[in-house]
Amino acid sequence: MKEAIQDIFIKGAIRPELVAKTIAGHESKTDLGAHDIFLGRVRSDEIDGKKVAAIEFTAQEEMANSMSQEIQSESFKRFDLESIQIYHSIGRVEAGGLCIFVMVSSGHRQQVFEALPHIVNELKARLPIFGKEIFEDKSHQWKVNK
Repeated sequence: MKEAIQDIFIKGAIRPELVAKTIAGHESKTDLGAHDIFLGRVRSDEIDGKKVAAIEFTAQEEMANSMSQEIQSESFKRFDLESIQIYHSIGRVEAGGLCIFVMVSSGHRQQVFEALPHIVNELKARLPIFGKEIFEDKSHQWKVNK
């Protein structure tokens, strides 16, 4: 059974409890021998002498969810995966908070090791999600993904 999340957005930071619950939800799936996880965190970068305090995420949510499903469908065809779970923050996330969580599952480790970076890179490149970096002095700038 191929498993995917329909709506990827979580208001605010992704809580560690969601990560733990997602992992625990796979305990009974004894045919799955491998999971790989990517956790993205808001960094307190210093830019032009100012420190990032938070990122305010906005998105074209319907389009982003649709594109996420497309990426998942393509990934199920390309890699031997049983589960892809994607969560992304919407709204404000303070520095240090988790803003993206991707977990892939398969019978064997090689598939998850190959699939995870591909999926994360596709999400970053294709989803209409925008981050406004909020500095400690309350000024801001739009984030450029690297």
